[in-house]
Amino acid sequence: MLASDQKLPVSGGAAKRAYVRAMFSAIAPTYDRLNRILSLRLDLRWRSQAVARLDWERAPEGIYLDLCAGTLDFAATLARQPGFLGRVIGADFVRPMLELGRRKAARLEPVTADALELPFASAVFDGAMIGWGMRNLADLDLGLAELARVLKPGGGVVILDMATPPRQPLRTLYLLYFERVLPRIGRLVSKHTSAYEWLPESTRAFPAPPELARRIAAAGFTNVRYTLLLGGITALHVAVRAAEPPRPPRTGA
Repeated sequence: MLASDQKLPVSGGAAKRAYVRAMFSAIAPTYDRLNRILSLRLDLRWRSQAVARLDWERAPEGIYLDLCAGTLDFAATLARQPGFLGRVIGADFVRPMLELGRRKAARLEPVTADALELPFASAVFDGAMIGWGMRNLADLDLGLAELARVLKPGGGVVILDMATPPRQPLRTLYLLYFERVLPRIGRLVSKHTSAYEWLPESTRAFPAPPELARRIAAAGFTNVRYTLLLGGITALHVAVRAAEPPRPPRTGA
């Protein structure tokens, strides 16, 4: 827990990694309920839209990765699709979150793992998805490189994460809710003093959708594109793992 006068470690490195692990362990019991409340249940729709863009039908019996899986909502959304016959590995370094989600669907396999050091062989997954997790990585570029490493060439990836609406008046109204109202609701329900301040602070530090698309491409993905959802509150990035992804140097702890 941070002291009241300490800044949230949104810039990356070991401090960010430690804070994220401790924070999500603490809020795990209320995480799903707060997601539904704070997003007005739109998070469910957005995950369904992302799964529809994953092109899993290309390999319905394949192995798919839910990275930064949390309580396995994203993994369960794919596992429940009619015609899906494969497996979904949910990887997260916060074990209490995985434990809460492991019974949400059949074909789910939770694995406690750090996104920056995945315990999987190269080119093993047919596709991958990340829901609101990239923003929490201690090293974004290393995380993208690991994702490229474990995906098969041609495997698709869908990434959902926070963004900021670019146009007025939605931008002003959203920021008022996001920075003033949302943290208060989060504190009230979760009893955690800083977890729902982390959301706006980490979003502010996260690359805007065009820059994130550039960095996804630099990590070895092709056909990178993105869609702004609900005016830009959330961005959905879609890409395909190239045949020979470059490995960027380690830039963080």
